[in-house]
Amino acid sequence: MAIAPIRFGIWALVHGPRAAHHDPEEPYDASWERNRDLVLTAEELGYDSTLIAQHTINPHQEDLDQLEAWSAAAAIAALTKRIEIIAAIKPYLYHPVVLAKLALGIENISRGRFAINLVNAWNRPELEKAGIGFPDHDARYAYGKEWISVVARLMEGERLNYSGEHFKVTDYALRPTSLYRKRPVIYVGGESEPARDLVAGDGDVWFINGQPLEDVAGLIANVAARPRGAAPPLRFGLSAFVVARKTREQAQAAYERLLSLAAKDAPMKAIQKKNTDPKVVMMQTMQKTPRVGSNGGTAAGLVGSYDEVAARIEAFHAAGIELFMLQFQPFEAEMRRFALEVIPRVRAKQSTAPAERLAQSLG
Repeated sequence: MAIAPIRFGIWALVHGPRAAHHDPEEPYDASWERNRDLVLTAEELGYDSTLIAQHTINPHQEDLDQLEAWSAAAAIAALTKRIEIIAAIKPYLYHPVVLAKLALGIENISRGRFAINLVNAWNRPELEKAGIGFPDHDARYAYGKEWISVVARLMEGERLNYSGEHFKVTDYALRPTSLYRKRPVIYVGGESEPARDLVAGDGDVWFINGQPLEDVAGLIANVAARPRGAAPPLRFGLSAFVVARKTREQAQAAYERLLSLAAKDAPMKAIQKKNTDPKVVMMQTMQKTPRVGSNGGTAAGLVGSYDEVAARIEAFHAAGIELFMLQFQPFEAEMRRFALEVIPRVRAKQSTAPAERLAQSLG
């Protein structure tokens, strides 16, 4: 399996800290201004991508602020020059015709740097309180598969006639389409069997939640073996929380600090658990071991010295991970530390790898 060069991304702080909500080093702030400055700084530091999660209400505690993903993505698209902008989307919140039009608009504002991340919803109140309803897990994925097929074809410029279980679209075409490529990239999250089938059939990149290397390698092998038709090979991304320091001991101390602070969020986590569909595989996986961060967090093992974290990233890349979507806390300071200390180590290793392989082949 050919693997693209490593890319690094950051989670936008659309609902505040990624690890602990009682950290004196990172007061709660989910404002537009903070997120704007965060992504601009990330671009300046050399990060390749940002993921803007979508929630209409805060998934941890509904009286906390929550930035709206798609309006923020459009604004960030206009302010940045290089970084990829990925906006998450829950299909039940937007008709596919409307969403495809929004996506094409941001695609052209960004000059071909936009992507959507299809997430089939786990936070029950967002849909139920809006009167939309919250179907069974597999029914949500069936809806999402039909939804994304309509979105993808419209983004590609097809004049669409479609009649399915959920949607009927007649003689519909969107203009302009992407002025820079075939269409925006489609990322897909979720690790259940319906999610794996969906990404294999309709996605470009599969987002895997942070977990041990051997588990990630198994997931990649499973999905990479599924039929893709004429579509290009599937690519893979990993969510992970990083705690990197000069020494392993310093990193472990920083991790223990965050773990103790995160324990204070127990009431908030209890609310989140109550609101979550128990069939969501991400939540099942996250219950296995202590960790900090969302979407697997530190379970990926990116806790250690700069050299150890760089080596771990290399191992994930060898297994098939192209994009590392990262979390930190306090975010801005640790994002900068990673860019200055870890990314150069990874890049240096990548630049020497072809020469090493050639030397090995020559014996």
